[in-house]
Amino acid sequence: MYTINMLNPFQNALSQLKRACVAGGLGSDILARMETPEREIRVAIPLRMDDGSLKIFEGYRVQHSSVRGPYKGGIRYHPQTDIDEVKALALWMTLKTAVAGIPMGGGKGGISADPKKLSKGELEKLSRGWVQALWRDLGPQIDVPAPDMNTTPEIMTWMVDEFEKITGDKTKATFTGKPLDNGGSEGRDKATGLGGFMVFNALRKKLGIMEGASIAIQGMGNVGGRAAEIFAEHGYKIIAMSDSRGGIFNNEGLNPARVEKYKHEQGNLSGYPGAKEISNAELLALDVDVLAPATMENQITDLNAGNVRAKIILELANGPTTPEADDILFAKKIPVIPDILANSGGVIVSSFEWEQNLKGEHWTEKVVNEKLKEILEREVLTVWNRAQSLKTDLRRSAFVTALERIEKAVKLN
Repeated sequence: MYTINMLNPFQNALSQLKRACVAGGLGSDILARMETPEREIRVAIPLRMDDGSLKIFEGYRVQHSSVRGPYKGGIRYHPQTDIDEVKALALWMTLKTAVAGIPMGGGKGGISADPKKLSKGELEKLSRGWVQALWRDLGPQIDVPAPDMNTTPEIMTWMVDEFEKITGDKTKATFTGKPLDNGGSEGRDKATGLGGFMVFNALRKKLGIMEGASIAIQGMGNVGGRAAEIFAEHGYKIIAMSDSRGGIFNNEGLNPARVEKYKHEQGNLSGYPGAKEISNAELLALDVDVLAPATMENQITDLNAGNVRAKIILELANGPTTPEADDILFAKKIPVIPDILANSGGVIVSSFEWEQNLKGEHWTEKVVNEKLKEILEREVLTVWNRAQSLKTDLRRSAFVTALERIEKAVKLN
């Protein structure tokens, strides 16, 4: 299993905020505003199970900030999802949309549920139930959810359909991450992984990483799996991959597509030919050029940061590194490309999907990727230059950049 440390992710997020405010010389007003979400919503979702029993699930939506535009953020289904996790993710989304410079705010949603234990029919009823409980708080100019952990384009289709039935809104702009035939955007499925590669590529030379460098990726969900394939396609050597049960390692390199096929057929990575089986803890400690955590929060903490031997860390997950671990990594001179920059490709292309829906347009994948590259390369340079001027790390620089933009929007409103 992935290491899930019982650390409060919202407190970690606030700690990161305070550090950034000190580094950027920002006042207490913006910190006070960011510490408290504009709205926290908890709902009970009754679900008639296939066996006839009634089960009540707890659902969430945290609308953190709308000063720069409609709330934007995914919906995750996970048994350990709780209000503090969702609050942290919503705060990070506010910062992520600001550092990306897109006209949206930050939100996040979820349901405390294990989708692996639900039938497809139960999953559909649960998803529609989330919309039934929250539809008054959603809308193209209010709050625009998207897929997150354990949610899919199919789930978005159910939610779009339920929202349309209740409200009559036919723009399909209230949810992003939809299938292409239901208002989805070209390039959305791989946008987070591709965006991570674009951010890395823009910083590679500045961080002293050679082309063809070795990469270890923790996580084989949509983000980690896509990122592995994209890095490999560009000539990088993927030497380790993992899922929640454990990982595999081959110093000569793995073929991500074959690894994905094997996992799909076997259900896990155990016995993968030509590779050594390793734990997720061992993967995080590999001697590798780039370590890319792409799973859950709190993977690199003060307990294991001292074991990290990567030259750089590319945060494809949200909140994988704790503030205490940041200090240890900084002392070890291991740069961290922060989540709010590294994994922002997904929300950027989601904003493109929202824009296309509102305009009744459909852009080609080439246009989407060109727009994504333009935004990321611009914002990477902004964050890098700010880090140099402040003499600080990339996380504090990204936070300062986002907070200054939010502060500016507050003054304009």
